[in-house]
Amino acid sequence: IDLRWHVGVHPRVGAADVVPFVLLDGSTLQDCVAIAHRAGAEIWRRFGVPVYFYEAAAKDAGRRRLEKTRRTGFDGRPPDIGDIAEHATAGAAMVGARHFLIAYNINLETSDAAIAKQIAVKIRESSGGFRFVKAMGLHLASLGRAQVSMNPTNFAEIPLDDLYAAVGAEAARLGTAIAESELIGFIPRAAYEQSPAFFNRIRGFSEARIIENRIAQLL
Repeated sequence: IDLRWHVGVHPRVGAADVVPFVLLDGSTLQDCVAIAHRAGAEIWRRFGVPVYFYEAAAKDAGRRRLEKTRRTGFDGRPPDIGDIAEHATAGAAMVGARHFLIAYNINLETSDAAIAKQIAVKIRESSGGFRFVKAMGLHLASLGRAQVSMNPTNFAEIPLDDLYAAVGAEAARLGTAIAESELIGFIPRAAYEQSPAFFNRIRGFSEARIIENRIAQLL
């Protein structure tokens, strides 16, 4: 990806953009922090891409929340590693340590992004919705639909079936409906065991999307 030519609707600061280290069986958050700091140093040394640390790896309290830096592109202060704000073509990297975040989207029958944004406000933690849920509304030109893009950041503390139902109820109140849901990347086995119905309704979902299963295949 060359950021001089890249366009899109989702916030990003770089070609790699976000590099999180997350806990799986046998690891600790402290392990992830140490690895994140080492990886950040290597990204700068090898590629000349500056690094901003976030979540548990943050060296600056103001950068703990990823969106605080990424939403505006950069926050106007020097990076945590590197002597430039961004690489000319690759931008910067946000490197973090955190619990397993699930990248989950719901596409609506409508193309009206304003409706998706209203739903996002209703369900996200920052405006009084579900704890540990980040959400925003977008228009997807490729599908001609509005999307509620979500990041459940601590799935064990979220009633996922209730979250889906809340989106459906708010969509109906606003005169539309859920078209489909989608998963970006993988989920941990514990999340699937907690709410199998939630994940089984996702378009194209199979147990190959459980990260422990994928790791076992690779090994």
